[in-house]
Amino acid sequence: MSALIDVVEEQREPLLREPSPPPPLLPSKHSSENDDIVPFSSSDGPDSPAPNPADQNQRLVSLDVFRGLTIALMILVDDAGGAFPSINHSPWFGVTLADFVMPSFLFGVGVSVSLVFKKISSKTTATKKVLLRAIKLFLLGVLLEGGYFHGRNHLTYGVDVAKIRWLGVLQRISIGYLLASMSEIWFVKNIMVDSPVAFVRKYYAQGLFAILLCSTYLLLLYGLYVPNWSFAVSSLNVAGNTSDTQNVHCEMRGSLEPPCNAVGFIDRIILGEKHLYQRPVYRRTKECSVNSPDYGPLPPNSPGWCLAPFDPEGILSSLMAAITCFVGLHYGHIVVHFKVDVKHFRKPMILLQWMGMNALIIYALAARELFPAAVQGFYWRSPENTLVDGTEALLQAMLHSRKWGTLAFVMLEIIMCHIAGKLSAEKRIPDFSDGKE
Repeated sequence: MSALIDVVEEQREPLLREPSPPPPLLPSKHSSENDDIVPFSSSDGPDSPAPNPADQNQRLVSLDVFRGLTIALMILVDDAGGAFPSINHSPWFGVTLADFVMPSFLFGVGVSVSLVFKKISSKTTATKKVLLRAIKLFLLGVLLEGGYFHGRNHLTYGVDVAKIRWLGVLQRISIGYLLASMSEIWFVKNIMVDSPVAFVRKYYAQGLFAILLCSTYLLLLYGLYVPNWSFAVSSLNVAGNTSDTQNVHCEMRGSLEPPCNAVGFIDRIILGEKHLYQRPVYRRTKECSVNSPDYGPLPPNSPGWCLAPFDPEGILSSLMAAITCFVGLHYGHIVVHFKVDVKHFRKPMILLQWMGMNALIIYALAARELFPAAVQGFYWRSPENTLVDGTEALLQAMLHSRKWGTLAFVMLEIIMCHIAGKLSAEKRIPDFSDGKE
């Protein structure tokens, strides 16, 4: 799974206990007389002094570090997962290191939302801003992940609009951000938190909303009837004498297996099979790959559904994934009311901090392979001898190992991303994580 990112983090507030009388909104360069969010702008750098209760310009460094660690983990599992299947995404059932990446992004989004909307003067204005930012992020995801930008091994661009993929990682994050933000704007009680009971009274409605989302997911997953269905085999997946159309027999409820679950059924009905991911992760199961848990040729007598499309970031699964945002949201509430960044061990974490402060840029460059695809245009004498592939092959030859050479290449890629993050921090390149429109 290509995994994101807390790209929706905006101006944040100082992390103070909630005072008895609510203070007036504080002005800043990002706020106006009618602004709805108290800003909390970025810190001046990694060596800035420890947070001061009177200082209104602190950034939650621990969140940046956590986000940077998630970005580094994403690059590692995406690019080295093929060489080390144990860290790659689980083909279907089970969990591996890679399966923690997306939940970590969503958790960070929830924490950020709790900081951004700590105080709101106009719920209507805040709602409009949330909707606008969620739409921007969703459309950016369609652009980056819909197929227009091809990966490192393709030097062509463009996508058939009739087959564009509507959902993806950024789109899932936009959905989680939208739901978490709306609950923060409309469901939080305006009461002072001076005890655990008051804390529960202030935020219990959000918990009920999360339970409602969870219940809706479970009700549809186990209660929705999935009929038989058929699909046209994509030209990308045709192997041998495979028929152009495959039939899948279901007629059941509550299945968690790849072909007959309600998640795929809802996506096929609403989005259409042509707009789903064409190389789903279950192509690496034993039923569908002779190289399982890696991709490979179909084994003899493989089921027809092995070639079926399935979106890992589909509609129903994104609804459930948003629950992880709510977990981060409630953790952020604890951060808002109590002290954080206690030890201030910043220097050992500076690399991750820079990456976390510019997560969206690094995601676009690395996970969506914009940087490798651009560099891939340079080659030596033959298009097969590209700079990117040549560097990886050189490291593999130096280490006399394909696996460890690939791992060294990925480490080099992470370092390059760190440099990109540092340059972005120094140049203050606009990013969604800075809350700029």
